[in-house]
Amino acid sequence: MSRENPEPTVRDVADWWATSVSRVEPNLIELRGRPVQDLIGSISFPGVIWLMLRGEPATPGQERLLEAALVSSVDHGPHAPSIAVARMAATCGVGLNNAVATGVNLLGDVHGGAGEQCMRMLSEIAAGAAAAEVVGRWRAHSKYLPGFGHRFHTVDPRRDPLLGLVERAVADGTVEGAHLRAARAVEELLADGRDRPVPINIDGCTAVVYGELGFPPPLARGLFVLSRSVGILAHAWEETGQGRRNKGPMPPSILPTPLGREQIPWPGEDPAPS
Repeated sequence: MSRENPEPTVRDVADWWATSVSRVEPNLIELRGRPVQDLIGSISFPGVIWLMLRGEPATPGQERLLEAALVSSVDHGPHAPSIAVARMAATCGVGLNNAVATGVNLLGDVHGGAGEQCMRMLSEIAAGAAAAEVVGRWRAHSKYLPGFGHRFHTVDPRRDPLLGLVERAVADGTVEGAHLRAARAVEELLADGRDRPVPINIDGCTAVVYGELGFPPPLARGLFVLSRSVGILAHAWEETGQGRRNKGPMPPSILPTPLGREQIPWPGEDPAPS
């Protein structure tokens, strides 16, 4: 090797992959400096998520709030694009891991990103900006206000339990309440002059929780992905047991067929061959 490009050393490689997240050596596994054998059986999965992302254990109150937000976002029915596509993928012979990955890969800015967007908006208000000014700026570039309103629910059934937990966490000093107050200010602003209010939805509620817990906005989406992966997995697994092949978005009974053939496939026939 030349002087300009010396032979790499073990230290060079170690420095390249240096991390405080985990350490693995023969007969040793540490997560954030804690031996894994000390964590097994003594910490919950939400507690491990907090530890891995934050580098220190959560308090019991922080862990309860994080767990509640994760539970609330697990599933929203087979019509959700990430769930629907995972179920279709599960019938195409790609394997369960690929079916789950297909669903997760649909969680983008439009489907799955509203929590992160709402958290950015609420953080501006929590930092002292006027709610009307912030909402006005967001509405200037989009007709959708992230985290508020719902196409199915007049009141999202997950709203009151989550915000109630945040209220109790504010009362006991676990969190400060700035993001909760920001969300309430936006709700009041949107309700002004309307017969029907535009309440906060699950994306907004989890944005409040993750904001109160001190997570940066990009992790609001990351945590949503962790949560929704559970529902995606459950749906993909159920679909694998139903015997369908090449499931499409519509049942074969209502699809047009060549030559007016009967809509019901023969036994063993692919209803929608690729």
